[in-house]
Amino acid sequence: MTDTAKELGDLHWLMAILQNIDVGLVVLDRQYKIQLWNGFMENHSGISPQNAKDQCIFELFDEVPREWLMQKIEPVFELKTRAFTIWEQRPYIFRFKNSRPITGRAAIMYQNCSIIPLESVDRVANHICMIIYDVTDIAIHQEDARLAQQVVAELSEFDHLTDLHSRSHWQPLFEREFQRCTRTQRPSSLVIFNIDQFNDINERYGHHAGDQVLKVVADCLRQTMRQTDSACRYSSEYFAVLLVESDQDTALFFAERVRKRLSSLTIPVTEADLKITLSCGIATINERLQHPYEWEAEAEQAVKLAHDQGGNRCMIRPPNER
Repeated sequence: MTDTAKELGDLHWLMAILQNIDVGLVVLDRQYKIQLWNGFMENHSGISPQNAKDQCIFELFDEVPREWLMQKIEPVFELKTRAFTIWEQRPYIFRFKNSRPITGRAAIMYQNCSIIPLESVDRVANHICMIIYDVTDIAIHQEDARLAQQVVAELSEFDHLTDLHSRSHWQPLFEREFQRCTRTQRPSSLVIFNIDQFNDINERYGHHAGDQVLKVVADCLRQTMRQTDSACRYSSEYFAVLLVESDQDTALFFAERVRKRLSSLTIPVTEADLKITLSCGIATINERLQHPYEWEAEAEQAVKLAHDQGGNRCMIRPPNER
């Protein structure tokens, strides 16, 4: 075999590899005309290498964003350095259908792309090679993971029993409101509600009855508070409501309205019709408070004072106890 024949054989093998490799290979010249179009590109586009040859890529594929792609490719020509695009930046360059059974949920093929300068013997890059990778599986898995994280975050945002905010979600809102009030010198109030004799209800009628009571209290809070206010299940039988732009008198009016509404209700459970009452503690932000936990502490002490005095009442700590 002559050297020429051997070189032709090697070239034939190389072309066979390029045509059958499981990535897309596209070679463009300086005018963005296609010089190489391998089997991967033919299979997914339906365009043969013969029909693609010397066609401008932007005319052959109008979905390819001219300005965006040129911004990626021109530095490769000029600086002879590689460039990359990933599906997170742009889902695809070529709008190929996704026909893989494992990832059939995706309508299109997600793509990563490497752009490589091809230098001639005089060290000038007159051509570039685009390598197109099918990353649909990766993209779908990452999207599934993102959605799962979103679901977990949404679940942790709410208390599953009452559908009020969980305390972990509500606490940052409360702390930001403290910072805002400290900065603007505007009033806001915190009201903490405690269900009187809640443990007795659980022990006598069971936890199902206790759960029903918690839901009724949560519904009452939702119906009474404004859209600008935020409520949470503070702990077991405690609820907290942040009343934005509300002074002490407004907070007391709100707390009394909730207390009276609930005391007038009868809650049917398996063995009895329950009547419930609330102890309410109110704290309006003031100049003495240096930290959000001090604001909470004032409301907690006020609700304890209401509970110690027999419950079914709203309390604001007397100034001499502050």
